[in-house]
Amino acid sequence: RMLTRTPSVVAQVFLLLSIALVIAIAVIQINQQQMLSPGLKYGIVLDAGSSQTTVYVYEWPAEKENNTGVVSQTFKCNVKGPGISSYESSPEALAKPLDDCLNKVKERIPVHLHKNTSVYLGATAGMRLLRLQNESAANEVLASIQNYFRAQPFEFRGAQIITGPEEGVYGWITANYLMGNFLERNLWRTWVHPYRKETMGALDLGGASTQISFIPEDPEEHFNSTLQVKLYGYNYNVYTHSYQCYGRDEAEKRLLALLLQKSNASANVDNPCYPQNYNTALMMKNFFGSLCTQSLRPGNYYPNQLVNFHGTGDPGLCQEMVSLLFNFTACREREDCPFNGIHQPKAKGNFVAFSGFYYTMNALNLTGHFSLDDFNSSMWFFCSQSWAQLQFMLPKFEEIYVRSYCFSANFIYYLLVHGYNFNAETWPQIHFQKEVGNSSIAWSLGYMLSLTNMIPAEGKLIQLPLKPSLFAGLVVFLTATALLCLLFLVYLCIVSHHQKNIPHVEHVFIPE
Repeated sequence: RMLTRTPSVVAQVFLLLSIALVIAIAVIQINQQQMLSPGLKYGIVLDAGSSQTTVYVYEWPAEKENNTGVVSQTFKCNVKGPGISSYESSPEALAKPLDDCLNKVKERIPVHLHKNTSVYLGATAGMRLLRLQNESAANEVLASIQNYFRAQPFEFRGAQIITGPEEGVYGWITANYLMGNFLERNLWRTWVHPYRKETMGALDLGGASTQISFIPEDPEEHFNSTLQVKLYGYNYNVYTHSYQCYGRDEAEKRLLALLLQKSNASANVDNPCYPQNYNTALMMKNFFGSLCTQSLRPGNYYPNQLVNFHGTGDPGLCQEMVSLLFNFTACREREDCPFNGIHQPKAKGNFVAFSGFYYTMNALNLTGHFSLDDFNSSMWFFCSQSWAQLQFMLPKFEEIYVRSYCFSANFIYYLLVHGYNFNAETWPQIHFQKEVGNSSIAWSLGYMLSLTNMIPAEGKLIQLPLKPSLFAGLVVFLTATALLCLLFLVYLCIVSHHQKNIPHVEHVFIPE
């Protein structure tokens, strides 16, 4: 009896131990976070756009340097004054406006981390245009920025002019990264690739260029116009195109140049896109000084000559004029070629439209998703208002933006509907949005993730106490041990039950 009891006790002990260990390992694996946080790391990106420069500060837990999924924006500062390309004649004047934002940045980042904090400056279409127009002036502006950062405590990683396709793809990476389309956390708190989650297309409207980026239905077919992006071990073939001179500001300069060209009186010009009763005098160089309007310059071009523009607030005529900014005939009715002779696959899936797209819709009191009809009626209503009425309608009133919202709305209509072929059915798939959580949707985050290699090509994304293979092995081993112990105990029970039921035969010794 003693002999059967010993294995039974041992089996029970092993069974309980195995169950306890499985539970303990699972709990540790799920809850084990680094108890001593090693602190934060920071990165700074200057988005040097054509109309202004924005400084972004990003932070992430230090132990996850190469394991993304954790970068967030903690600070954003708009540098006062115009974009860096406007400093072509006085590059040394760049320092003062930058100082304001950088002093705030220094307060945000702990002093002992300053020298290990990388700073990146990426310049977009404004500088792309300046480089085409006057390469030495563009180089002087960049050199002036290099000099400025030499005197700063941060680790400056250079100022570069990024290409249109790079700007498009970085914007696409940012939008999808923030929406959680590349990574999500599973039950074990590890980062995994989301199951069957579609990526979103990205629409970006800047001052000098506009970008469209998305994954087409058949990437093979559009092989020449797609870029291969590798993120977290997955390949994405992203179609992207950047339209130079189709940014909001450059498009409006082209409109003013066209209006002047079509007007008989060179000093007074009606502008159907400006609000009724709005008047402004602009120097010719303000709109003819750009590379985008060079071909429209009159023979008698005097840079400082004033032109008076008078707003007539005529939505129908405004639309007619805006349509002239697009060359719809270059495509000769080909379906995959919307305008300017550019080949583009059919827009597919959901899109997020940010920067200029968002700000214009916001002025029209529209955000998120809405129908094309709602957009058209809001645009028509807005464009019919007088200058005096608009001052009551808009909470934030800045003349230079307010006078142009009607133009921007019409321009967006033509770009999205006639340019990219969105229609009443697909329009609601566009989400007009500025940020996700507290992080702005802008190319700068995707740019920093790429430059810091914080998008690993492969590999695990969160350090677990046990490697997944070891964890799985232990769970399987302990579960098997528990099952064997259980089977053994069941076997012992059956055996002892049998022994009880065998009839007891007494041997009677009869004495001879």
